[in-house]
Amino acid sequence: MKYKLTPPARAMEAGGAYNKNAKLPACGGAFAISQLENAARSIAFGPDSQPIVIADYGSSQGRNSLSPMRVAIEVVRARLGSERPIFVFHEDLPENDFNSLSEVLHRDSQSYALHGQNAFPCAVGRSFYKSVLPPNHVHLGWCSYAAMWISRIPTTIPGHFFVPSSTGAVRDAFDQQAAQDWETFLSLRARELRAAGRLVVTVPAAHDDGTSGGEYIVDQANSTLAEMVDEGAITAEERARMAVGAWPRRRRDLLAPFARGGHFHDLKVEHCETNALADPAWADYELDCNKEALASKHAAFFRAVFAPTLAGALARDSEAERLRAFSDRLESGLKRRLASQPQAINSLAETIVLAKTGVS
Repeated sequence: MKYKLTPPARAMEAGGAYNKNAKLPACGGAFAISQLENAARSIAFGPDSQPIVIADYGSSQGRNSLSPMRVAIEVVRARLGSERPIFVFHEDLPENDFNSLSEVLHRDSQSYALHGQNAFPCAVGRSFYKSVLPPNHVHLGWCSYAAMWISRIPTTIPGHFFVPSSTGAVRDAFDQQAAQDWETFLSLRARELRAAGRLVVTVPAAHDDGTSGGEYIVDQANSTLAEMVDEGAITAEERARMAVGAWPRRRRDLLAPFARGGHFHDLKVEHCETNALADPAWADYELDCNKEALASKHAAFFRAVFAPTLAGALARDSEAERLRAFSDRLESGLKRRLASQPQAINSLAETIVLAKTGVS
């Protein structure tokens, strides 16, 4: 039976849920901040009359962007002084919770927008698989964890919703889509960057064998979805449509476009590194030994990141109440399963720094 494929990604759960529960991606992004500082020290600025443009690709609800954007602005200010205006463009999908983003930018004590740095936040509701800003416009780009998402689901995943759990021809189709999307992402960012601009990208990474450390939680979520079919909470057809177009990328996947000649669309690799990522929820568990609290944190994280995409496979006439009920049942079932056998999410983070060569 063929099923109509659903979008590969929906915006993170609204109402500030991602801001509250995305500590793991924040820790992954933190590894790249020193590289962002170095990148900000290396960019060329051009004529004094031009504002500086920083692009935050995949900002979500903004909290995880505060520290990197503040650091980048501080480096630029140390080089240029306080008079030159800085525009910070926060990009995400059109359905992103931009209200939460705006609230964070204008109320959070860590926001760069509150400290008189002549910096102006802007929002762009558009996929980064399309042009986000004009050509030769961006001095410094940042993308933390968002580049793990692909642009389309090429096929269903029998028995699962998570790409790394696929095999054979199904996995090949996703690998091809991922490679094509990474090249698309790079070519678009190369067009938007100014000459001597820099792009810093960090993503959840995978070992050479494709494992990433997150298999336990997604397998437990998959079993929870099977329970929901048995209960009648979702239909078997809805379950079969579910696929999450996100998975950790291997180092060789990120470097593949640069294998011939060391350049790709005027971009060259300046740095690439892999770091083991500590699970902040597990660190709390080692102190308090509270299995329920650990399971709650992991389940809330999974819900904030993946439940909206999974819910996108439900019948089109599903009302908001059913969508909420789906996420509630998925979270509670996952929490129950995770509490029975506590495990850390022992993941990896990969950071790549790219420089734009050529002449604007």
